[in-house]
Amino acid sequence: MSEDFYDVLGVSRDADEDEIKEAYRQKAREYHPDVSDDPDAEEKFKKAKKAKEVLTDDEKRRMYDQMGHERFEQAEKHGATGGGAGGMGGQGNPFGGAGGMGGMNDIFEQFFGGGSGGGGRSGPRQGQDLRTRMSVSLEAAYEGITREVTVTRPERCPDCDGAGHPPEADAETCPECGGQGQTTRVQQTPLGRVQQTQTCRRCEGEGTLYSEQCSTCGGDGQVQREATLQVDVPAGIRDGQSLRMNGEGAPGENGGRNGDLLIEVRVEPHPDFERDGDDLHYDAAVSFPQAVFGDTIEVPTLDGPVEMDLDPGTQSGETFRLRGKGMPHLRGRGHGDLYVTVQVVTPTELNEEQREALEAFAEAGGEEVDVDEGFFEKIKNSF
Repeated sequence: MSEDFYDVLGVSRDADEDEIKEAYRQKAREYHPDVSDDPDAEEKFKKAKKAKEVLTDDEKRRMYDQMGHERFEQAEKHGATGGGAGGMGGQGNPFGGAGGMGGMNDIFEQFFGGGSGGGGRSGPRQGQDLRTRMSVSLEAAYEGITREVTVTRPERCPDCDGAGHPPEADAETCPECGGQGQTTRVQQTPLGRVQQTQTCRRCEGEGTLYSEQCSTCGGDGQVQREATLQVDVPAGIRDGQSLRMNGEGAPGENGGRNGDLLIEVRVEPHPDFERDGDDLHYDAAVSFPQAVFGDTIEVPTLDGPVEMDLDPGTQSGETFRLRGKGMPHLRGRGHGDLYVTVQVVTPTELNEEQREALEAFAEAGGEEVDVDEGFFEKIKNSF
């Protein structure tokens, strides 16, 4: 098999276990020798099954990603990817350590990027963590909110109750492993005899073979279902932070605990405020007379409008700080600040009375008034 396992299943390299299993089910339905007319169906089905076996085993997948396809296959031929190794043959233990495996672990780590610990899949396995996203407004992030999120996640197959086969299916002990779910291989290496135990490929660690698979779940014992959950979004959440819902991920296997659901929160941009951590920034437009003489203006905040005093002679671009009017600190006390930047608005249209007043103002300051060329710029410069 020379094809990359991810390409065989048609999934990305960061695909999670559920995506890999679903891709395998699609390939199995397409290329199962009993239903497919493709002349190469049997070979394609074997490749898909092999890809699924490796990519749904955490240790094998880690080794596969580190070593690449060809090196992984070479290591597998030499029995170095089975997930376990027994003791060393011969007299004495040249590597030391309890059970004689300390040195072997170092050697496997050096050559193959993983240790040689191991065993089959009969023990409890925690379910995979799932990920999703949700968007909230800045106001919702300020107040905190309870929202619903709908996720598609694997659940126990209702037709076979997670067994992966119909109740009436004939069962037989796997002849490959004798019902143990594991196979043992002894290999002679330059370092001595190595005994390796690995999950049985034929029964995938179950120890039993069945005459048929469940048509609903394709033998996985799980199906994809939508679930709607209530999510508490805390006040002060920031864009890109994630919330964890314990036990709401994929179900565990053999009594293992469920995985978790991780929800990445996107805080939507706001038309008036710009966020910087827990601080907010706001641009306040004021008139020329307000900037000259000073005034009390109304400034919006996420907790309602407040009044802010402008000093006489306030310059355009000057920033005022309103303490405690920013975002709440996440799971803490207090708030950030609101920074208000003043923007002096130059009028674009004047009535006759306003024009005469500004002309008089400019003349009183010693300015030569030329309303056609930079008049308002001259007034602004005079301050």
